[in-house]
Amino acid sequence: MNDFFLKFIEKLGSIDNTILFAVSIVPYSIFLFFLYKIKSLNNFIKTGFSLTVLFVFITILVSIFTLNYYDKTLVEVDFLHGFAESFLTLSDFVILFGFIRLLNSEEVNNS
Repeated sequence: MNDFFLKFIEKLGSIDNTILFAVSIVPYSIFLFFLYKIKSLNNFIKTGFSLTVLFVFITILVSIFTLNYYDKTLVEVDFLHGFAESFLTLSDFVILFGFIRLLNSEEVNNS
């Protein structure tokens, strides 16, 4: 069982995930399309989920820069990796703030 698991993990690690990464924008775009149709959600939530696309765009740009300038992957250049990840943190905080505002605006009925 353990050998099978290790071979399975090794096989997964050898698969090039570039195409999967590129194609994943399609379902996320559909998600954003329907998210913006929900009127009960505030704009912070919608903006936060949209900022995730900015995170992906910044990560791609910074990855290309690190490959060309440092001849390393993004995860090998700590300060640029942290810079790119900060955009994900920003989007997460905006989403969190939006849900906090949504919960605070809900009326509580204690009858």
